Formats: sequence, C-alpha cells, structure tokens
Amino acid sequence: MTKQKTSNSKSRQRYSDEYKAEALALAQRIGVSDAARQLGLHESQLYNWRSKARLAQDRGETEQQLAQENARLKRQLAEQAEELAVLKKAGGVLRQKCEVRYAFMHSHTSLFRVTCMARALQVSRSGYYVWLHRQKAPSLRRQRQQSLDIQVGAAFDKAKKRNGAPRLTKDLAQQGVQANRKTVARSMQRLGLRAKAARKFKATTHSRHSLPVAENLLQQDFNATEINQKWAGDITYLWTEEGWLYLAVVLDLFSRKVIGWAMSKRMKSELVCDALRMALWRRRQPKGVIVHSDRGSQYCSEAYQTLIQAHGLRCSMSGKGNCYDNACVESFFHSLKVEAIHGERYATRQEMREAVFEYIEVDYNRIRLHSANGYLSPESYEASKVA
Repeated sequence: MTKQKTSNSKSRQRYSDEYKAEALALAQRIGVSDAARQLGLHESQLYNWRSKARLAQDRGETEQQLAQENARLKRQLAEQAEELAVLKKAGGVLRQKCEVRYAFMHSHTSLFRVTCMARALQVSRSGYYVWLHRQKAPSLRRQRQQSLDIQVGAAFDKAKKRNGAPRLTKDLAQQGVQANRKTVARSMQRLGLRAKAARKFKATTHSRHSLPVAENLLQQDFNATEINQKWAGDITYLWTEEGWLYLAVVLDLFSRKVIGWAMSKRMKSELVCDALRMALWRRRQPKGVIVHSDRGSQYCSEAYQTLIQAHGLRCSMSGKGNCYDNACVESFFHSLKVEAIHGERYATRQEMREAVFEYIEVDYNRIRLHSANGYLSPESYEASKVA
C-alpha cells in the first residue's frame, strides 16, 4: 500500500471561522485544557481565538460576566474538592447499581474515607457495611466478576452509553483488560446496560429535478488505497424545537474520517459547497479526487459543480433512489443519530450544532473505533498509514 503524507508536518494547520467558533463553544462547556486535548490543539490557540472573538463584543460586559463566572466556579470547586477527587477515580460508577459503587468503595479505602466516598457516590454508609459483611468470603469467580463489572461500567459511560459488547471489548483491551465479547455481554446484562438503539432509516434526497447528473464512478467500491483518493458526501436533517438543522458532510473513504462539514437552517446548494470547501481547506487542495454524492439538487447545482471543476475534482453520483451507492455516509449519519441525537432533547439549533460538532471532531474522528479501520479511530488509522 502506498504511503502518502497529506501535508508538511512543519506547515501551519489552518482552520475555518466556523471551526473556530464551534471549538470555542466546546471550550466554554468543558474547559480550554480538555477541549484542546480532545481536538488536538494547543491551549494557546484556543486562548488566542477566544481573545479575538471577545474584541467584537462589548468588552466591559464580557469581562464582568467572565469574572462572575470564575468567582462562582472557584466557590463551587472549593466546596466540592473532596467529592471530585473521589469521582475522578470512580469514572462512571455513580451511574451504576449500589453494589458496583460499594465495590469501588471497598477497593479505594486506602485512598479515601468511607464517609467521603458514600457522600460522593450517593449511597449510605450502613448499606456499604451490610454489603461488606456479605462479601467476607466471596469466591474467586465472584471477585473477578465484580472487578470486571466496575471496568465495564466505567468504559460504557466513557463511551457515552453508545458502545455494545463488541466495541467495549476492544476498549477494554486497549486498557489492558482481557475479556471476550460474551463475557463483556454478560457483565453488561448484570449491570442492566444497553447501548443506544437504532431507528428506522428515512430518505432525505430531493432528486426530482432537470439538472445534469454525473456518472457513478464508485459503483459501490468504497475501498481506497490512499488518502484523498475517494471522498463521499451527503446531507441529513436534525430536528430541534426551533425547527430543522441541516448537516452536510464529506468523508475520506480511506479512513472514514469526516474532513468537511457544514450546518444551516436551510438546505441550499451553499450548504454542500461549504462542506466541500472545508474538506479542500483541511486537505490542502488535492487534485483528481473522486467526490461521490447522491443526485440531489444541491449536488447538481451550478454552484457545486463550478466548485468541483475549479479544484480539479472528479464528480460521481449515485444511481437514482439507491441509498446503497453512498452507504458509508449513510452509515455515519446512522451512527451520529443513534449515538448522539436520538433520545436527547435539543431546544435550539445552537445546542444541536454544539452536539454535532463535539461528536464529529472529538468522538467520531478521534476516539470512536471503526471496524473498517481494524478498530482504530479515523485519525489513528491515518496516522498509522502515513507515519
């Protein structure tokens, strides 16, 4: 397999204004340090972007709000310091059954006081001591089950309740925990854990138009031997209480990485153009790439076709009414909706934008294990092939 570097490692990475805005929103929610680590940025970049953004606002009002928020957070951190120390160790144990929390307490009595752990994990001390009395002489098999249950519960919550037994088995293996899929499945059953379920597929393509349609160059061959050989794009819509939010994406089929995306409350040709521009920006304007999509009016529009031709790309389109011709992107939309959208309530489009941004740029591209990549994340897979 040919190894190809997409950019000079010493070249400065460029980011669009939309990317910067969503990155700052993520930093506001989880902190600059965590956001920088998850997005693969330097903290100084986020601080620089935030400083420039503030100049466009009323300086006095913004500084006052930040000062008030910082003071509130300092008071809150001072009050909860002891409980947070416990919860950092506990991971997702707080969401598990009392027996799992008791097991965590028992394994950490050398680090924390029982009173502190009981308060942080929201269980009673008396309940813990009753449980402890019952565990005086547990079998070796039971001890192993209890230990695995704690690890499975923590891994399940770390994956935001999205992973079933196969992916949890891979996650645990990366942490050095060896257990087969059936053993993990039994542990999930004991804990009452179930990954988020899928919903019925619903088509969104508007292909009833008289615009020219491109030839299908892929013919359902989604394998790529190198980066920037085949890209695929599509549009989906996401419901909020403000109305629809439309999302367009571009995936590199080599790693299934989302390299371009755009969101808007209108499903116009500019939406797919913005997603393609981001892909071109991040991949440094490659030539000759096959860019596949359905035959929707947005992809057949003059604006999109002009952009394709201007950058020396090769346009490819699915057969009429055949969603399997663009199965990789449909699979991504399925994962997005099942793992991040279904079961959640989004009051505004902005809330939805933040959730989609975090899923794409943090969870999907950098963390989520993809079966087509040998259970590596898209970014890890690309790094392993071009290193």
